[in-house]
Amino acid sequence: MPELVIFDCDGVLVDSERLAIRVDAEFLAEMGWVMTEAEAAERFVGLSMVQVRHQVESHFGRTLPPEWEDEFQERLRESFVSELVPVQGIVEALDAIRHDTCVASSGTHEKIKFSLTLVGLYDRFAGRIFSATEVPRGKPAPDLFLHAAQRMRADPSQCVVIEDSVPGVTAALAAGMRVLAYAGGVTAAGKLERRGAVVFDDMRDLPALLDSIGNTERGAGF
Repeated sequence: MPELVIFDCDGVLVDSERLAIRVDAEFLAEMGWVMTEAEAAERFVGLSMVQVRHQVESHFGRTLPPEWEDEFQERLRESFVSELVPVQGIVEALDAIRHDTCVASSGTHEKIKFSLTLVGLYDRFAGRIFSATEVPRGKPAPDLFLHAAQRMRADPSQCVVIEDSVPGVTAALAAGMRVLAYAGGVTAAGKLERRGAVVFDDMRDLPALLDSIGNTERGAGF
């Protein structure tokens, strides 16, 4: 069976991506960069705040003031407090999964803890949470997932990553890990399809999919 199941946070454990892209689109429109929520999802989902900031600065051709990120995070925080919920079916899935698990997210430790605590999932992963702030490069580079595997003392080839974004799927495959790509959120299934990734759209199917990986490993391979 897989040694370790690595969960992304946003869009996999907490249903935050829909809220984040709404805040993205509204905030950037006020600055003069108008885009639809679909365009915001295409451009920003799966990236760290550092990567988002670089894109915004590149678009406007100037360095943003430090308070820009503080204001954005405050708006996001407010939307989380009032609207954030777990991804549908994830609680049932976590109850049924018997593998070792951890979280590896593009968010900061503060944001990950805040989000997971709001929806009652933090205690399930406390002490096993890894942030892109701990590695030189964020997704789509493999650094974060390799870091998580090393800290959890797991062989990368025996890890399965649960992701919902193109950068996340790309990063996991680059790390030599297998991927279960969740298409029940804001990223369409067709964009998540890659060799080495299995796309699914219902979190309640996750335990059976993990079991099927173990069964396949004993046969022809994933």
